[in-house]
Amino acid sequence: MSQLQKAIFAGGCFWCLEPAFAATGRVEKLTVGYTGGHTENPTYEQVCSGTTGHYEAIEVQYDPDKISYQELVEIFWRQIDPTDAGGQFADRGGSYKTAIFYQDEAQKITAERTKEELEKQHIYPAPIVTQILPAAEFYPAETYHQAYYMKEPEHYQFYKQGSGRQEYIEKMWGSQAKH
Repeated sequence: MSQLQKAIFAGGCFWCLEPAFAATGRVEKLTVGYTGGHTENPTYEQVCSGTTGHYEAIEVQYDPDKISYQELVEIFWRQIDPTDAGGQFADRGGSYKTAIFYQDEAQKITAERTKEELEKQHIYPAPIVTQILPAAEFYPAETYHQAYYMKEPEHYQFYKQGSGRQEYIEKMWGSQAKH
């Protein structure tokens, strides 16, 4: 087993990113939390207030011998609307914007390349606004948010469908969605 690496993605509601990465069966650990802001150890309420500058995000710990960073980035792109600068689906505001937080130059290059490839495909009716940013301190969210889709499956499904995310993903990606 290789040394574990980290990938951090912000894609709106962090609950909705976890299942797609977990479904691969090839990641070692998933943690939802907050990154990119200026407040140490923020709470969910602080982040949602929009005053901390944090994004809701997921930290994926993975073994590159089992799954590549490229594969993780491709899963991420299929979980979001990368053209929405104001949040994601029903969730609005800065904490719900999309971003890829790279750990090193190799991750940055991969993220930028995949973004350029998506832009060239002209899949979206508007420009891709998802930012590619250097990784910042990642703070795990409160325990009740971790693996929420498993703890509260009915509420999670209701939320994902009601927010418009599930319909969008199915329309855009169909069986390629990996959700």
